[in-house]
Amino acid sequence: MRLTSSAPRTPLWRLAGLVACGAVLGTLARAALGIAFPHGPGEWPWATFAINIAGSFVLAVVLESLAHAGPDTGWRRGVRLGVGTGVIGGFTTYSTYVVEIDRLAQSGHTWLGIAYALLSVVVGLAAAGVGLGVAAAVARRRTAARAAR
Repeated sequence: MRLTSSAPRTPLWRLAGLVACGAVLGTLARAALGIAFPHGPGEWPWATFAINIAGSFVLAVVLESLAHAGPDTGWRRGVRLGVGTGVIGGFTTYSTYVVEIDRLAQSGHTWLGIAYALLSVVVGLAAAGVGLGVAAAVARRRTAARAAR
């Protein structure tokens, strides 16, 4: 029984580098959007809300597309780690989401904080579901087009 793969392995430092480089890009994009679209005390944090919803959608599209493209090896693993874990992980923000919920509650806008917390999760899950559906539909069309040739 063989427990190791004979496929060439990407060194860990390269994979970690993909994640780190992607995280820098995602974090810079998130910070820029947060600065461009600030919100005041007691206001809905639209930038973070949109960032997290978009991130949920894009991550679902990326992961579903990669799953249809083949096993998690080679370039697919690089894309998953660099784009999925790195860029999208740096772009989306659970920590800011929690801080904003706390700020809303601390400023006397408890119900707005609760609504923000719940809607972020519900809409994020819905966006991920739509992303999965979009990527699966695209994969089905590509497969049908290849079969028709």
